[in-house]
Amino acid sequence: MARLLKSIARGAAACAALGLAASSASAEIPGYQAKLATKLANVKAGIAKGPFKSDWDSLRAGYRTPNWFRDAKFGIFIHWGVYSVPAFANEWYSRNMYVPGNAAYEHQVATYGPQSKFGYKDFIPMFKAEKFDPAAWVQLFSEAGARYVVPVAEHCDGFAMYQSDLTEWDAAEMGPHRDVVGLIAKAARAKGMHFGLSSHRAEHWWWYYMGRTFDSDVNDPKYAGLYGPAAPMGLPADGPTNWPDGNQLQEWLPPSKAFTDDWMGRTSELIDKYHPELIYFDWWTAAPMFESRMRDTAAYYYNRSASWGAPGIIAYKGGQFAEGSAMFDMERGKTDQLRLTPWQSDTSVSLKSWGYAKNDTYRTPQSLIADLIDIVSKNGNLLLNVGPKSDGTIPDEIVSVLKGMGGWLKVNGEAIYGTRPFKYFGEGPTKSGQTRVGGQVEQSAIKGFTPADIRFTTKGNAVYALGLARPKDGAVLIKTLYAGTPYLDAPIKSIELLDGGKISWQQTPEGLKVSLPPVADGSYPYALRIRTH
Repeated sequence: MARLLKSIARGAAACAALGLAASSASAEIPGYQAKLATKLANVKAGIAKGPFKSDWDSLRAGYRTPNWFRDAKFGIFIHWGVYSVPAFANEWYSRNMYVPGNAAYEHQVATYGPQSKFGYKDFIPMFKAEKFDPAAWVQLFSEAGARYVVPVAEHCDGFAMYQSDLTEWDAAEMGPHRDVVGLIAKAARAKGMHFGLSSHRAEHWWWYYMGRTFDSDVNDPKYAGLYGPAAPMGLPADGPTNWPDGNQLQEWLPPSKAFTDDWMGRTSELIDKYHPELIYFDWWTAAPMFESRMRDTAAYYYNRSASWGAPGIIAYKGGQFAEGSAMFDMERGKTDQLRLTPWQSDTSVSLKSWGYAKNDTYRTPQSLIADLIDIVSKNGNLLLNVGPKSDGTIPDEIVSVLKGMGGWLKVNGEAIYGTRPFKYFGEGPTKSGQTRVGGQVEQSAIKGFTPADIRFTTKGNAVYALGLARPKDGAVLIKTLYAGTPYLDAPIKSIELLDGGKISWQQTPEGLKVSLPPVADGSYPYALRIRTH
C-alpha cells in the first residue's frame, strides 16, 4: 500500500509540475479562454430565458420523455474512435496501455515499443477512416429496424469525434479529417431517423493518470491537449487490487473548476452545433463535483431543444440526476419489473468490447430480439451498440446480426413499435438484472430465455403476447391469460401469429393454450396478436 501511495504522490507531483491538474488542458488553442467564456455565458443566458431553471424541482416538474422515443423502441449506439486502431481487448486501451501490469500495457510495449516513444497520440494518424460512409451506416441501421442513432461524440480518451472550437484533438483536424458526428447526424436525419449523441468526457479528468507514474508521453506538455489533466481519480478503499480500476474508492477526488468549465463548454458546443434529440452521459458525471453542472446542463439543453421544437432527452445511468428530471439508463442490464416512466437499456452486439476489438465474440440476433422484447414490455428502449473498424467498415458479424434483427422486425414490428406496456409485463422463470457498470453481458443473454418466458405489449385494441423462446413442439401455455383473467376486459375473440403460421388456441382456467407450428433449433421469438372484440 505504501508503494501504491508513493506512486500516486509521484503522479500528483507530475501533474502539479506541469500545471495540468488544475487546467482545462486546452489552453494552447488560440483564443481558447475567450471561446470558452462565450460558451459559458451562452449557457447562463439560455437558462435565464427559458422555462427550465437549474434546480431539481424545476427540472422534475417540466421534463417529459417525448413520444417519438416511446414509439421508437430501438436505437443504435456507435463506439468508434482512435482505440479501433490497436483494436486490442476493448475500448479502454487508451488508458490501459499506460497501466503497468495490464495486458494492454504489455501488448503496447511488445507491439509498438515503450510508451515514451510510441503513445496513444501516435495512433491518430493511423485512424484514417478511409472507408467511412455515413449514409451506408445509416442504411444498415434502418434495415436493422432501428429508429434512432447515437454516436459517441467524445470517449474518455479525449479525442473528439466532431469539429470542436475548444480542442485541436478532434476528428475534423486529425485522423479522419472529417466531422464524424456531423456527418452521421446529417445522414440519419436524411433517412428520417432521430439523432442523439453521447459524451464520456467527464472520465477524462483521470483517464491517463497512470501514465504520470513512469516514463511516458503523457508527461510531455506538448500533448497536454490530449492527455491532460491526467489527475488522480481517487484513493483505493482496500489496497492495490482495486487500483487502477477504481471500482471501490474511498472518495472521488474532485476535478478542478477549470476542467468542469471546459466540460460544460464542450457539452454546450455539442448541443448548439448538432441539436441532438437525446444526450447520453457516461457514469463519472455522477461525481459530486458535477452536480451543479448536471443541473445547468439539463436546464440549458431542455430550454434550447424546446426552442427548436424537439424536446430533448438526457439518458443517465448513475446518480447524476434527480429521479424524474431525466431518463434512467441501465448499462448491459435490465430491470426485472415494469417501470412507470420510460427508460433505456444499452448493450452491445459484441461481448468483450464496446469499440471494435480483434477476436471479439458476438451476440446472436435471436438473443437480442428476446432482450428487445423483454425491455419493451417493461416500458423501455434498447440502445444497441456497434463498434466499426478503424477504416470505417462495420464487421461482418455485426452486419449479420443487424440484418437478422431487421428481418424479424419487418414481420413482427407491429408488436414492438408504438406499443405501450400491458397491465402486467409478462411471466416466466428467467429473471433480468443489472451487472456492475462496465460489466459483462447481462445474465439472461448468457443463459437464454425459456419457452415459459412470455412478455406482453399493447397498441390500439390489440394485446400482443411475445414468446422469448419458441418451443420446438409448438405447445404454449400463457398462464396470465387464463379464462376470466382480470387482465383482459372480455374473453378472447381472435389470436393470430404475426408471421402468418396456422395456430389453434383455447382459453382455459389454467391459462391460454396455444399450438404453434413446430420449429427447429435456432428459431426466433414469436408474436401473437390477441383481440377481445
